[in-house]
Amino acid sequence: MLSFLQRWNARTKKWLWGLVILGILASLPIAYQRIQTESSANTVEFVFDYRDLLDVAAYQPNPQQYVDEQLDRLKEAGVQSMAMFESTLAEYKTNRRVLVYNAAEMATLTGQAFNPNENYTYILFTNEENERRIAPLVTNTFSSLEIGVKPWTWNDKNGLIIETPVENAVLKPMPQDPIAMEMLHGKGFHIVPRLTDSLPYDQQAMEQLFAEYAALGVKRILFEGESVKGYTDDAEKKSIAAFAELLNKYDIGIAAIENLKSPQKGMNKLAYLINYNVVRIYSLSEADSSLSESVIADRFVLGTKDRNIRMIYLNTQAATNPAKASITNSVDNLIRSLQKPGNAIAGIESNGFELGQAQAFNVHDASWQRYAKLFVLIGGVALIALLISYFIPVLMLPAFVIGLIGAAGLYKLSPPLLEQAMALGVSISSPTIALVLLVRKVMAVADAKPDMTAGRRVGLTIALYAKTAAISLASVPLIIALLNNITYSLVLEQFRGVSLLHLAPIGLVALYVFLYRGDSVVGEARKLLKTPITLLWIVAFCVLGAAGYYYLTRTGNAGKVSGIEMVIRTLLEDTFGVRPRFKEFMMAHPAFVLGLFLSFKYRNAVYLFIIAAMGQLSLVDTFAHIHTPIVISLIRVVLGLGLGLIIGLIAAGVWQILERCWQTWGRKLVQAKE
Repeated sequence: MLSFLQRWNARTKKWLWGLVILGILASLPIAYQRIQTESSANTVEFVFDYRDLLDVAAYQPNPQQYVDEQLDRLKEAGVQSMAMFESTLAEYKTNRRVLVYNAAEMATLTGQAFNPNENYTYILFTNEENERRIAPLVTNTFSSLEIGVKPWTWNDKNGLIIETPVENAVLKPMPQDPIAMEMLHGKGFHIVPRLTDSLPYDQQAMEQLFAEYAALGVKRILFEGESVKGYTDDAEKKSIAAFAELLNKYDIGIAAIENLKSPQKGMNKLAYLINYNVVRIYSLSEADSSLSESVIADRFVLGTKDRNIRMIYLNTQAATNPAKASITNSVDNLIRSLQKPGNAIAGIESNGFELGQAQAFNVHDASWQRYAKLFVLIGGVALIALLISYFIPVLMLPAFVIGLIGAAGLYKLSPPLLEQAMALGVSISSPTIALVLLVRKVMAVADAKPDMTAGRRVGLTIALYAKTAAISLASVPLIIALLNNITYSLVLEQFRGVSLLHLAPIGLVALYVFLYRGDSVVGEARKLLKTPITLLWIVAFCVLGAAGYYYLTRTGNAGKVSGIEMVIRTLLEDTFGVRPRFKEFMMAHPAFVLGLFLSFKYRNAVYLFIIAAMGQLSLVDTFAHIHTPIVISLIRVVLGLGLGLIIGLIAAGVWQILERCWQTWGRKLVQAKE
């Protein structure tokens, strides 16, 4: 049986490579359609938090005048839209629409006896216009919650008595302030309403609200809190579907907030029901709004270019400044970030974007993609089987057959799970296979030509560097095709298993380097266990440990960035327009080039390929960030490879010089001491 499998494995290996190539070819038109999708929406919208502006104005001597002046400045600076939260009594009080009193304050105000058994909320409207526009909203909201509302008057001012304590009344959300919305619309701002899911869903009320939104030209809604509108009542009222119906009817889309700890509940379902009329929004926090203009501008430019961000949300806050003995805010800082000296808008426009209302991507997803993906899946299974063959050759053909059967079963169970599992498998396979083939090639060349000249070694290094990178990137078209879904671009779904991708190729390459270069795995394992630990081993482990620590600190969104690195990154961004990954061109790729150059002469230099594995898997991982446009990822990879090659060749040249110096003077010094 074993000999039978060995014969068939030898015959079919090239056919498996053929299936991999076929899968790559089938994935290319899918990748092209994704590029079409990514280039279909190039409008960027800046949105300012209107509530924050009101909060800041509350500390000014002339609040309404201040708001009016700042709105004009923000408009001139490039802010096109204002986000408006659902109003509350607290907000109406802040912007002088109403006066709010509790029972004790009302008794003091009117001179009436305080009733200890009555704890109501009393509001007075500050003028007739406020009463006409706000009173119906207050009455409808509290009546729908079965809280009594009745009119009252004091000192020729009309008001309402709400039969609930102030502490409860100020929490209840009401529709956005209609007076403020009309004022902002009149100033040329687009309105981006923010809706909560804190009250029972009412389709009739939502229909009326959406009609008002449509009259003001609203095109996108943002949710506040941990769920979308209608999520809480969805099981009973099917309210998400009802809400989606209104969104479709009035041609209004939604926004997905970037970097939330967890996605807003119901977002995926709602996005599906509105045909993914969704854009990604980056929110600059109140605290971050005080960062330097260049840092803020850099975030905005990179977000739109590298992460498919099409809406940028600006927050501000009032803060006490003891040094100036005053209360300050970050509005001026934000304006300087957008204009000079930050020049965020200029940077965004230089990348081919324009300012306006954000638009959802026009998804290019032809029906033939499902058939092309079949070949992609077969090619992916073949690539995983080939990886297995380099460690356990006899299992290659069984792994391929079992993989096909398992893929078919998983497709029936969960197609998205199959796509993610296959994408993870091929992303691990190609860089590992590339480095295994490299180790084999280097060993064969070193044994056949042990006395190569330095020039010949450099030539082979460059050729094998390019070949290895090409093999590592073989899985990229497969990953793009497997995960070609707008849900990944919008980060409604995420590619799982990235942590395994960061570690598995390194571990597998280390396993191959330590155990698969001798006559047998068992023999190499015994030899390794019997090897005495020397000072050189300790130094090597320290170097690998430091490299591993640096690698881990640079992995993920929370990676640490040094000041020197920030300078280099800015220089690269200004020079090339795209930043290559720092850990690739400053560590992994140079280690790869140096290791290649040395391994033709020094057999143990292949251990540097373990560090090099970080760079090869990073090539693939770059494209696994589906929210980054393919073109940007491709430029980033090419730049990283190019800069890494240059730095690696410089390191090899320095090594060669030091080696010559040692040969010329070092040995003489040793002999002289003896």
